[in-house]
Amino acid sequence: MSAKHPIISITGSSGAGTTTVKVAFQHIFRREKINAFIIEGDAFHRYDRQEMRAKMEEMEKKGNPHFSHFGPEANLFEELEALFREYGQTGRGKYRKYLHNEEEAAQYGQQPGTFTPWQDIPEGTDLLFYEGLHGALVTDTVNVVQYTDLAIGIVPIINLEWIQKLHRDKKERGYAHEDVVHTILRRMPDYVNYICPQFSHTAVNFQRVPIVDTSNPFIARDIPSPDESMLVIRFRNPKGIDFPYLLSMLKDSFMSRPNTIVCPGSKMPLAIELIFTPMIWQLMHRKRLSS
Repeated sequence: MSAKHPIISITGSSGAGTTTVKVAFQHIFRREKINAFIIEGDAFHRYDRQEMRAKMEEMEKKGNPHFSHFGPEANLFEELEALFREYGQTGRGKYRKYLHNEEEAAQYGQQPGTFTPWQDIPEGTDLLFYEGLHGALVTDTVNVVQYTDLAIGIVPIINLEWIQKLHRDKKERGYAHEDVVHTILRRMPDYVNYICPQFSHTAVNFQRVPIVDTSNPFIARDIPSPDESMLVIRFRNPKGIDFPYLLSMLKDSFMSRPNTIVCPGSKMPLAIELIFTPMIWQLMHRKRLSS
């Protein structure tokens, strides 16, 4: 952790809503005139799209049906930790991009599903903003979260996560239903061992909970909307959080525990602005004092 070069880390599994959170933070950065450098967790996968498919087939043949993007063998955990450490100390570090689709790939003259070359983070950025799967990771050999100034967890309940993945992968990626279910089952051990534990290390967690029936996520026709959900916001350390102000600003919200606010799911962008704008002010104030 370094006040001189702050790091904000958003961690959550795919389909959890981390992109919504990233957009909300970008609004704050624009309004406060903060030059944030954004890193996506996909850039720290070990294999590109074709290599990953081949590796999964190879591992299945070797008797490992659980090789996934959630676990250490498919990721560059050490490089991610090194980036956080170096940026916190110097404001610099190495990064690359993962090109998700044709549009992104065309800008670099590459194929979708590949990585751009590693390059240096430019000088003069105000903070590093990470959004991905492993922003609060702690394992026996790697501790990413120790270098963050603010780690935030974004996670839906598991049934909602599965519904979102089924709909997205079938609609946007053309996958068969059985293939998506196979992916969910393959990822489960790594999800339990490497994704869930991170939410014990984050400063604030957002969990979207549907208030409609999701008891069989594999036949759900629709993804529950924000209006059909409640948002559970948990603060690891409630000291200094102005709960009366948040309750007054977030309509129909209430406290379920001394460190937990519950509000309508549609209030998520507003909640992010209200909660994190003062925290970012503090980070930038400490940065100015240390420089």
